[in-house]
Formats: sequence, structure tokens, C-alpha cells
Amino acid sequence: MDNKDFAQKLEKRTRDFAIAIINLSSRLPTTTEGNVVKNQITKAGTSVGANYREANRARSKADFRNKIKICESEASETQYWLEMISDLNWMPEKEIGSISKECSELLALFTSIGKKK
Repeated sequence: MDNKDFAQKLEKRTRDFAIAIINLSSRLPTTTEGNVVKNQITKAGTSVGANYREANRARSKADFRNKIKICESEASETQYWLEMISDLNWMPEKEIGSISKECSELLALFTSIGKKK
């Protein structure tokens, strides 16, 4: 797989991840606390793909690296909010397990990409 194919597949993967995050957040409690977590996880989880798309259209290697670091940071924050949702027992582990796994994989990918470029 060449870099262009990899980039296209990862863009799709991060878009699918954003959709999963939006679907998950729509099922969170509609309390004051739930709305705070819902807002935070939605912002962070959808930002991963948006920033990756921007990275692929970067003007320089430095711009690319910066945007990849943002992807890494947003994936890490999303992971944090997923852990909070789990720790608060707001959703069964079986419902957030696959999205947590995908988040961890995306975080590992962006960490690796950030170190290579």
C-alpha cells in the first residue's frame, strides 16, 4: 500500500470513528455532567479526523507534523473521556469496548506517524 492509499484509508477510518463517537455521545445522560462529557468527547473525537484531513493537505512537513501531533492529542483526550464514561458506568463496557480499542489504535498510529516524519 502506498502513502496515498494509506492516507485515504486512514481518512475514512477517522471519519468512521467520528461517526461512532457522535452516536455514542447521543446516548449519554442528559444531565449537566453528561452534557459536559458529551460536548468534550464529541469535540475531541471528531477533531481527530478533521485534523488528519488537514494534515494530508499541509503546506509543509512542519505543518504536517503539527497537525499529526494535534491528532495524537485529540485521540488521547478522546481516550480519557471514554475511560470516564466507563468509570462512571454510564455505558456498559461491551458498548464502548470496540470504540475504545479503535481509539487506542488511532492513538498508536498517530504517535508512530509523528515520530517518522
